[in-house]
Amino acid sequence: MTAPDSSKRYLPWVVATTLFMEQLDSTIVNTAVPAIAASLQVTPLSLKAVVTSYILSLAVAIPVSGWMADRYGTRRVFMSAIAIFTIASMLCGLSVNSPMLVAARLLQGFGAAMMMPVGRITIIRTFPKSELLRAMNFVIIPALIGPLLGPTVGGLIVHWLSWREIFFINVPVGLAAIYLARRYMPDYRGEKTRPLDMIGLVLFGTGIALLSWLLEVFGEHKIDPTSGAVLLLISCSLLAAYAWHARSEAHPLLRLDLFRIRTFRVSVLGGFATRLGVSGLPFLLPLLYQLGLGLPAWQSGLLMMPSAAAAMGMKFISTRLLGRFGYRQVLVVNTVLIGITISMYSFVKAGTPLPLIVAISLCLGLFNSLQFSSMNSIAYADVDAQDSSMASTIASSMQQLSVSFGLACGSLVTGFFLGDAPQSDRAVLSNALHYAFLTLAALTILSSLTFWTLRPADGEAISKGSA
Repeated sequence: MTAPDSSKRYLPWVVATTLFMEQLDSTIVNTAVPAIAASLQVTPLSLKAVVTSYILSLAVAIPVSGWMADRYGTRRVFMSAIAIFTIASMLCGLSVNSPMLVAARLLQGFGAAMMMPVGRITIIRTFPKSELLRAMNFVIIPALIGPLLGPTVGGLIVHWLSWREIFFINVPVGLAAIYLARRYMPDYRGEKTRPLDMIGLVLFGTGIALLSWLLEVFGEHKIDPTSGAVLLLISCSLLAAYAWHARSEAHPLLRLDLFRIRTFRVSVLGGFATRLGVSGLPFLLPLLYQLGLGLPAWQSGLLMMPSAAAAMGMKFISTRLLGRFGYRQVLVVNTVLIGITISMYSFVKAGTPLPLIVAISLCLGLFNSLQFSSMNSIAYADVDAQDSSMASTIASSMQQLSVSFGLACGSLVTGFFLGDAPQSDRAVLSNALHYAFLTLAALTILSSLTFWTLRPADGEAISKGSA
């Protein structure tokens, strides 16, 4: 099936719009928790389930997205996912108590879990490899700017309106996305209908959900080490059982043999390692700005915006950089540059000129944008078209897990350097954050070693064709 020119022109914008809606929503809620708690007359801590329920739903539902797209078609599943997300957003805004809000967030997470993997599948099948990088450049920007803008937008909405509008703003965006998807989303299906691996779904879904939840609560030091270790062992055992099961299953939920493809393996595993450092920044930077430097929330949010602007600007030059230097050289060098940029935040303290902080933020946005565009596009350089849905599902699952790992890593490293010192001590907290930035920078630089296993010619079908 060949997509018409109108689909190729507008499809990246359709997928990017839904991804931005999803990414913004996943981060915007954290800002509104105190207001929601006051409105529903509960304690803020009791609303932790509002955040974790969304994450758990994502973790469980993403592995099924590829199977659903192959069986029911990308257009139907994508439009259904947007509709579910939009309806769930309305239910969130109309919630009268915390159980209703948690249930609506579970439904919202299910819709979100289908949007990005299916959107990515459609992109891969619509564009030839020579045009894939340009298309991916449009899609990756919302993933970078959504988490950065979320806290700022959430704070402004809660300040001027109410917490319910945080969810209601998804309704017009969702309706517009459904209209555009109906017009421009191609309808691809799998060549053969494969049965759903129910045993694999139970093993992998339970293991990944438990691990995601554990990282969420462990990152906030809400669980004792012994209980955490037991739950981690159970989670790893379930995932190991799935790996054993997948070896003998004719139609596994996730085909692990795709990791034999070098470019896919390096992209997914190398991207996982790189995100350990990068994913901790949306958590650590507001702490540095608000608690370390004493800036108000709105100024803290504004300092995150240069990174988003730079990320959008990089898409105009990333194709030329990859075409000239190749994926291997770009990923190795750029990963090191990201690590160096993260380490620069260790020098930010009270009295640091704001232009210098803005410059660091700009560099981070540029390098992050190039990194994610490169990693996300080379993953499919050597994947056959019939395996694209499976490859997208695996990549999306690993990305969701890497974000959880990164946030937990940032929290744990900061807590380690903080020790028993009071967080109200601005100097002590700033010092702990500085050491945390240096640690995450070192991890990021070390992750560049994974990209050395690429060959100089890897990804040329994408980079040379797009240059």
